This record gives sequence, C-alpha cells and structure tokens, in this order.
Amino acid sequence: METPRFVTPKIAPGLYAAMLGLEKYLHECGLGEKLLTLIKLRASQLNGCGFCIDMHWKDLRVLGETEQRLYGLDAWEESPYYTDRERAALVWTEAVTFVAEGHVPASVYEAVKPHFSDKELADLTGAIATINAWNRLVIASRTTPGTYQPPKGAQKEG
Repeated sequence: METPRFVTPKIAPGLYAAMLGLEKYLHECGLGEKLLTLIKLRASQLNGCGFCIDMHWKDLRVLGETEQRLYGLDAWEESPYYTDRERAALVWTEAVTFVAEGHVPASVYEAVKPHFSDKELADLTGAIATINAWNRLVIASRTTPGTYQPPKGAQKEG
C-alpha cells in the first residue's frame, strides 16, 4: 500500500472548494441522489479508483441500494436490475468517461436522448465530468481506500 502523495484539501483548498461547488450544484440539479451516485460508482469502476468505489458503494447502501444491483453494476447490460433511465445514464457514463475512444457516438446520444431533457443531459454530463476529475485527483494523490464513512444522518432515498 502506498502512502498518499498529497492531500488536496490541505494543499489546494481553492481547487477542493471548486470541486465541492460542482457537487453542490449536482445534488440540487434534480437528477436524484441515487442516480448520481450510481453513475459515480460506475465511472469509478471504469477508472479503477479504489477510494471512490468504496465511497460510492457505501453511499448507495445508505441510500437503500440493494447488494444485488451493486454487484451487478459491472455487468449492467446483462443484468435485469436497472431501469431504462438508469441504463441510459450508464451507457452515457461509459461513453463520456471513455471520450477519447469514441467521442460519444451519435448512436449513444440517440439512445440516451429519450430518457433525459436537454438540461438533464447537460447535468448528467457535468456529473460524469466531475466524477472523472475526482477519480483523477484521488488516483494521482494515492488516497487510501477503505477509510470513507458516509455522513452522519444520511437518509435512504424514498
């Protein structure tokens, strides 16, 4: 296990505050906490970010997500546990996370568009960009996985 290289909130508080500002917006944009956290977990899996996988898995459990849906997330396309809207968000997450490989193909956009308004799609894209930025900060800094605890008083989404 490597020791952390740097602690972003301590050495770059302005950057950390800006990232938290993005999070505040996203949590108020109307997409829903469970959907946002699901795409955060999926992007973190794609990027191999151990700290963020641990965080978002725990957050989803607090929100009432089932173990079955969490275990099946790596194979979401083959798993019947996800709604059409969630599937659209997940395919969009993969396309935006791997933007260098396909520049978000028109076929993906056309498949996703019926499930989200233009504003929702912009917010979803912003959420994916934000988690990708968090993943890169955490991976580069070598933040230790396993230490995250969900906030006290976190509620199950109803």
